[in-house]
Amino acid sequence: MPRVDFDAERDYDDEEFAANVAFRSDRAKVICAFFEPGQFIPVHAPGSDLVVTIRSGTGVVRDGDTDRRVDAGDVVVVPADTERGIRADEGSRLEALVVAAPPPTDAEHEPVRRGLRRGEFDPDRGSP
Repeated sequence: MPRVDFDAERDYDDEEFAANVAFRSDRAKVICAFFEPGQFIPVHAPGSDLVVTIRSGTGVVRDGDTDRRVDAGDVVVVPADTERGIRADEGSRLEALVVAAPPPTDAEHEPVRRGLRRGEFDPDRGSP
């Protein structure tokens, strides 16, 4: 069984969030996600269930039409085909363990790439 070691995986990027894949199979993908203040994973709605466990920091997890405030120890579950995104607060680094089952497809991540290019958390609504 793979062991997830956040200390070994910890990697921040000044340009955009860092997502280090800790495990991947046909059924699940587990990443260690690291966000500098204000960084985000843009809103998208892939056909996978999502579990986000906040390890440290504060921010927001989009769950459908709701932006849920999160801090260390919180767990948010977002069902498949529901809009989701993660954003660190402006004054806080954020670390999260993110599990998607099954892993999203490359096509399902196009809104993520579009949002990162535009610097928009919600690329379909044009919000920063």
